[in-house]
Amino acid sequence: MSNRLFQGIIQRMQEVIKCEVGVIDCDSHIVACSDSSKVGYTNDLISSELSESYDYFMRDGYTYMPIGGKGAAEFYVFVEGTDEEAYKYAGLLCISLENVQQLYDEKYDRGNFVKNVVLDNILPGDIPLKARELHFNSNVPRAVFLIRIISTNDISAFDVIQNLFPDKTKDFTFTINDHDIVLVKEVRSLNDPSDLEKLAYSISDTLLSEFYTRVNIGLGTIVDDVRNLAVSFKEAQMALEVGKVFDTEKNIVSYENLGIARLIYHLPTTLCETFLKEVFKRGSIESLDQETLFTIQKFFENNLNVSETSRKLFVHRNTLVYRLEKIKKLTGLDLREFDHAIVFKIALMVKKYLTANPVKF
Repeated sequence: MSNRLFQGIIQRMQEVIKCEVGVIDCDSHIVACSDSSKVGYTNDLISSELSESYDYFMRDGYTYMPIGGKGAAEFYVFVEGTDEEAYKYAGLLCISLENVQQLYDEKYDRGNFVKNVVLDNILPGDIPLKARELHFNSNVPRAVFLIRIISTNDISAFDVIQNLFPDKTKDFTFTINDHDIVLVKEVRSLNDPSDLEKLAYSISDTLLSEFYTRVNIGLGTIVDDVRNLAVSFKEAQMALEVGKVFDTEKNIVSYENLGIARLIYHLPTTLCETFLKEVFKRGSIESLDQETLFTIQKFFENNLNVSETSRKLFVHRNTLVYRLEKIKKLTGLDLREFDHAIVFKIALMVKKYLTANPVKF
C-alpha cells in the first residue's frame, strides 16, 4: 500500500483527535506520522514487541495496535497516550486503514486485475488503461490453464500450484470455485501447443504422485494481448467439457487439438439427430453390439488397416473381414472405404455428443 496514502489519512486523523498518530511497519520503520519529521525514523526500542503476536501493546507513552489483527501484521498504528481513549483511537484507526488498504489492493493488485480480465469482469476499453496504471506488460504471450480437481487428499491444490509457479509478476493463480483453479502462465519460451501440454502433464503428475490429487486440465490457446485472456479461458473451459464427451480417457485436453469434436459441439441437437437418421437409414446404431463397436474403434485406431487391426485384436484376418461385412449389411457403410469410414466416425461422435448433453459456453 502507498505510504503517501497512509500519510494523508494520518494527517486528517490528527486534526480530529489532536494527538500524535502514525503507522510503523514490522521492521520498526515509521512509514507515516502526524509529525512528518519522524517519517523514515526507525524505532528499534519496540522491535521485540512488533515481532510478538499482540492484540495491542503500550510502550514509552504510546499505544500500538496491528492493522488487520494480531498475527503476521505488516503494519501497526500508534497513538500518543496509554489510556482508554488512546486505545479506542488506535482501534478506530486500525479499522479505517484496514478497509482503505483492502480497497487499495483491489484497485492496484495485478492478480486481481488478471482475474477480472479472465472472468470478463472488466470492460475491454478499460483493460489497456488499467494495465498502464499497474505497469502491467500487456503484449506478452500467455495461456490459460483450467485445472479441475477430480479427487484430493486433504491438500490445497491451489497452494501447490502457486508454489510450482512462484513468480507473481509473470504467472497468476486464482480459484473460481471449490473445484476449479485458473493458472495464467506467461509462455515466452513455450510457443508450441505441445509444450503447453507437457507443462500440463507435469502439473498433473506432480499433484498425483506427490499429493495424491487427481485433476483434469483444459488448455486455451496462446494469446499475445491481455485483452484476449478471457477468450483463452473460455477455450480452456470448452476443452474440458468437450474432453468429457469425446476424450474420456484423457485428463489433459487442449482446445487446439479438439478437431472435429469442436465442430460437433456447436451443432444444434436437432441437426445431429437428423444426421444420425440419414446415416443409419437401414438400421439404428443401437443395433451394433459392444463387440462390433470395439472392433470399429480398433479399426479406426489402426488407420483402416485390416491386417494390423486383426493382429491387435488377436483374430484371423478373415474374421475381421466378416465383421466388417456384417457392419456393411446392417448400416450400408463399408468401413474399408475412406468416405464411408469418415461418415461412420462422425456419426459415432455425434451419438456420444447427444448422449452426454454437455454444458455449452
